[in-house]
Amino acid sequence: MADNKRIDQATGTSTVGHEWDGIEELDTPMPRWWLYIFYACIVFAIGYCIAYPAWPLLTRGTPGVLGWTSKGQLEAELAADQKAKAATLAAIDRLPIEEIEKNPTLMHAAIDGGRAAFRINCSACHGSGAAGSKGYPNLNDDDWLWGGDIKSIQQTLLDGVRFPGDDNTRMSQMPAFGKDEILKADEVQDVVSYVRFISHQEAASPSAKRGSAIFANNCAVCHGPNGGGNRTVGAPNLTDKIWLYGGDRDTLTQTVTNARYGIMPAWGQKLDPVTLKMVAVYVHSLGGGEAIPAAAPATTVAAK
Repeated sequence: MADNKRIDQATGTSTVGHEWDGIEELDTPMPRWWLYIFYACIVFAIGYCIAYPAWPLLTRGTPGVLGWTSKGQLEAELAADQKAKAATLAAIDRLPIEEIEKNPTLMHAAIDGGRAAFRINCSACHGSGAAGSKGYPNLNDDDWLWGGDIKSIQQTLLDGVRFPGDDNTRMSQMPAFGKDEILKADEVQDVVSYVRFISHQEAASPSAKRGSAIFANNCAVCHGPNGGGNRTVGAPNLTDKIWLYGGDRDTLTQTVTNARYGIMPAWGQKLDPVTLKMVAVYVHSLGGGEAIPAAAPATTVAAK
């Protein structure tokens, strides 16, 4: 091929020596600026490999003379962030949870921290916006099973719902009226008719009338005589159109027949007290949070 090289008359540049269909390639030299950048990249690469981790070995990588690692940088940044937040977190920890909203600075910090912790720990069930799904409550409305004031929310988070291993967990159990043969199949349907009637989904009917008596004898002890629910035992309000599993006839039939047994983790076993408190503040701020119930007035008994 070298014997075929020649000087191109038009450009004065040597050809590379090969030709195809009358077309020849010129051996034009690279621009000097390009070569300088190329050589500089080589020098930089050698320096980088010496200074930073670069080459994989059998059990580890070369450490680099500077000792830098991405893990070390992350740990330093997290430590700096934790140090910057330490005073705020300590203030949140000291303040009773019902007093946090009175301090706008701490309230803002608690909501931000609670939102971050919620997305990591709670959004898998309740959704990123806390709107819930079938079997997982919507935390944005004002319909609560165990109470919607900030202290009740904190307690629910702390001990969970029907969570094994926590002696203080929220505990209730609806009987499986059909499965355990407490009610016959037609009686279950009458109760369903009555529940759909008091929730304004069906008109009055003979079935609902029969279901009213069955409800009074079997369900009112938890759900109340009018089906309004009882937060003391986590019994839902059956008179509205907010349903945890669904209010259609098929779903209600399944619920009355087999009961439900939803479980929520006791986050007090997984989250530190400050983080748990911030999650409670965040959930309470979503829109359905309620005021703490006023304490019942003390009763004075006159001496006889």
